Amino acid sequence: MVFAAEEPVSPSDIARHVAAPVADVRDALRDLSADWGGHGIELVERGGRWLFQTAPDLGYLLQPTRAVPRKLSRAAVETLAIVAYHEPVTRAEIEDIRGVQVSPGTLDVLLATGWIKAAGRRESPGRPLQFATTPAFLVDFGLSDRRDLPGIAELRATGLLDPAPPTGETPAQRVHSEG
Repeated sequence: MVFAAEEPVSPSDIARHVAAPVADVRDALRDLSADWGGHGIELVERGGRWLFQTAPDLGYLLQPTRAVPRKLSRAAVETLAIVAYHEPVTRAEIEDIRGVQVSPGTLDVLLATGWIKAAGRRESPGRPLQFATTPAFLVDFGLSDRRDLPGIAELRATGLLDPAPPTGETPAQRVHSEG
């Protein structure tokens, strides 16, 4: 069923199809994943759903046959990160975190890629639309779960965030003491 499916499948989908307990299906998927590990194609779980994908160390071989991905704008990357780390999140909350207005085109691009989706409306005045990541986001970024996103310490270690200020000193206080 995993081979024939157009999209990643959940253990409960498989259990309904083969009339087996979900726990048995989960065990079988884990066993199959271990058996397929180290091969050119691997069985992996992404967001609670299972699929076969090319092993990471062989992906470069498929580069000529793949479409060249478009680079996301900085605004789109920032918006995607905010949605991933704060979901469900409204447009106003994204703008508040980014400190600038979000263009409708930015959200449209992320919706078109299938990485974010509308996730209902907030129970507040105006009932703003909320956004959340999709299973495709997990698959495309190689994450099993949103909890696999890097934490602040990991982002600082890679140089993607400014180092933390010395204990007890805010960046504003540091500027005044250096000035």
